[in-house]
Amino acid sequence: MVVKVHSAAISGLDAQKVTAEIDVAGGLPDCRIVGLPDAMVNESKERLRASVRNSGFDFPNKKVIINLAPASVRKEGTGFDFPMAVGVLLMTGVLNEHPLFEETLFFGELSLEGEVRSSQGAIAVAMLAKRLGMKGVVLSPESAKEAALVQGVDVYAVSNLFEVAAWLRDPEAFLYTMDYDELQAKLQVANQAQNGGVDFADIKGQVQAKRALEIAVAGGHNILLSGPPGSGKSLLSKAMTTLLPPMDMDELLEVSRIYSIAGLLNNESGLMLARPFRSPHHSASMAGLCGGGSNPRSGEITLAHRGVLFLDELVEFPRPVLEVLRQPLENAEITISRAQMSHTFPARFILVGAMNPCPCGYHGDEKQACTCSKSQIERYQSRLSGPLLDRIDLQIGVRRLPPEELVTQDGQQAEASAVIRERIMSARDVQRKRFNDAGLSIKTNAEMGPAEMKTYCRLDEAGQRIMHGAIERLGLSARAYDRILRLGRTIADLAGKDSVDARHLAEALQYRSIL
Repeated sequence: MVVKVHSAAISGLDAQKVTAEIDVAGGLPDCRIVGLPDAMVNESKERLRASVRNSGFDFPNKKVIINLAPASVRKEGTGFDFPMAVGVLLMTGVLNEHPLFEETLFFGELSLEGEVRSSQGAIAVAMLAKRLGMKGVVLSPESAKEAALVQGVDVYAVSNLFEVAAWLRDPEAFLYTMDYDELQAKLQVANQAQNGGVDFADIKGQVQAKRALEIAVAGGHNILLSGPPGSGKSLLSKAMTTLLPPMDMDELLEVSRIYSIAGLLNNESGLMLARPFRSPHHSASMAGLCGGGSNPRSGEITLAHRGVLFLDELVEFPRPVLEVLRQPLENAEITISRAQMSHTFPARFILVGAMNPCPCGYHGDEKQACTCSKSQIERYQSRLSGPLLDRIDLQIGVRRLPPEELVTQDGQQAEASAVIRERIMSARDVQRKRFNDAGLSIKTNAEMGPAEMKTYCRLDEAGQRIMHGAIERLGLSARAYDRILRLGRTIADLAGKDSVDARHLAEALQYRSIL
């Protein structure tokens, strides 16, 4: 007799169904796991013995064979402990056959005492159960916090092996439900915590850079800040977190699934409540930035999905590493291919880059002379290729503050982040309503394609004249032209205007080609 318990294997950002088939045969006592398990799954047989025994049950004193089917799928992680243990308890008669076993997925790690622990990827497992039309998933209480975000599937929280029998008798007693009012309250708290960084009101001067960051966040546009050391580029970029609007439920599910599989979720909340802000060091490898591995995992650009990817000292990143950004910036996704598999990861982020204009940092500075030769400056700036710069919508020069502006303790107070953020949220609401009414799934102006731009970025005669002259004068590519139109659309939304006029385009053109 062979018993079967259903589980799931994580592959990329998705899960696929795996069935644990348990058979007990005569022979010397042994436990073998087959079906292409990795070292971590093979180790689970020791946890399996101890957890069953320490839960007060007998582990078969025979040859136990566990097949994880389909055998062609590589099995990784600790999530198979729980379904294999349930299968052993079914085989030994501790648990009785029940229809729930056919319509439920089991997923989780086991302690040596039989406690069910969380395992990476609970949200993906719940999404798989929903996709397959199954009744629900059985997880640890910690994992249930994540999985309950997926609507349309029952999530059961079981603390240990001993509770599985009680779950079969009364499943409703173990049902974990998401309190969405409580979740909204948590989102507000997380949003306030994120916005508790450096306030824009505390940053002196840099009016143009602040305005550019406002536009970038409002429309989801990429931005590059260039200026001498100490001019405030990094401070402005990090203060950008105080401008980010809260995530909606769809974005919350997307981002939490990525962080669940990466094992980076907050154990207390079980969800990724604030928009991600990723700031990798310039020594990051190509795989670290774009993802990779034999079974591809998310890199920094996917971990920044629906948030910000901040690359400080941008030109210090190796050029091949920077060039991998070109496809994600254009398509908002990255595909990683291996010999036996290919995974596509989402990568819809705002790129924020900060750099010095030359090796010494003072090219174009009014106070300190640059010591670099022309060839050194050109070689330094050429580390950013033309195609990559073409994908950065706003390119801003950040000047050092004059002494009178830096030292003074009085003067007019700069605009607070909360005030700027209100304008950003109003502009985002306009975009959301515009695209929702048209039946589109995009959320920001930066995501518009040619069809949407034709509808929402129509130019009057004055606007056409400005863009015609700009193309001839600046040598703009077709991609740069499209990005300026999207930028103009965002500036118009911030101004509360229905159409993009010459003033909005003129401002958008100010933010191009500083290098």
